[in-house]
Amino acid sequence: MRKNSRPIIIATWVGIIANALLTVMKGIGGVIAGSRALLADAVHSASDIAGSIVVLFGVKIAIKPPDEEHPYGHGKAENIASIIVALLLLVVGIEISISSIKTFFGETPSAPRKLALIIIIISILVKEALFHYKHYLGKKYTSSALISEAWHHRSDSLSSFAALLGIGSAMLGEYYHLPFLIYGDAIAGIIVSLIVIKVGYDLAKESSNIMMEKVLDKKDAMNYRQTVKEINGVLHIDQMYARTHGSYVVIDIKVSVDSELTVKAGHDIAKEIKQTLLTKYNDIEDVLVHINPYNKE
Repeated sequence: MRKNSRPIIIATWVGIIANALLTVMKGIGGVIAGSRALLADAVHSASDIAGSIVVLFGVKIAIKPPDEEHPYGHGKAENIASIIVALLLLVVGIEISISSIKTFFGETPSAPRKLALIIIIISILVKEALFHYKHYLGKKYTSSALISEAWHHRSDSLSSFAALLGIGSAMLGEYYHLPFLIYGDAIAGIIVSLIVIKVGYDLAKESSNIMMEKVLDKKDAMNYRQTVKEINGVLHIDQMYARTHGSYVVIDIKVSVDSELTVKAGHDIAKEIKQTLLTKYNDIEDVLVHINPYNKE
């Protein structure tokens, strides 16, 4: 088990438990308070549970050691989970948009009770806390799946904020006899749905790039190159590709050494290159070194 897997799994379970409690609270509260917005938000929280479970399975697969069928490990399982979460965001965003638009063509909704307002405020606070918690850990441990989950919590927080505006405007509209305020929920819902869709698209795009093993640009790989250049016996770096493989990096490198060296001496240099990179950089999972004879021309 990789050293960063435990905090990721714990964070995912925290999200599952919190979302389960919020889903029950919003569902029961929505029925008691007569709030359609709160019931819809309960469905959104339920989608977060599904997303967290997907991430949990993805991380557990990703931490498996390499085997014959997967010699480079299972790191991409996290990105598959991340793409699934991103698709959930897209679906939820579209559903919120459709639901908000339908409000303009249906019956004028009645104002919910104050209980709905209290529950939705609690939901926003919990969701924002989960977002910052998971986003921090996702950045710290380079977990794209956990970062995706963090943004899923943020989308739920924005959805809850839209519901808050809708519930609040409905209550004000009923109190001051201003029916048009009730439709503030629909307008806010459309705006939030566009934000959710954009977040889902960005996450899907980023994870897809990793799935296709995008090579790091020269600037990001500069430190790796500099480290190799400083190793005794390396005369020239002929080629180096640092490619993403899930949450970690795999390096393919070709270096030139003195053509008069023995096979063993060349092998020792290759071994030192690999061990140095693995020791110095935590994000590097494997290094493949090819030795070439140095050609002065």
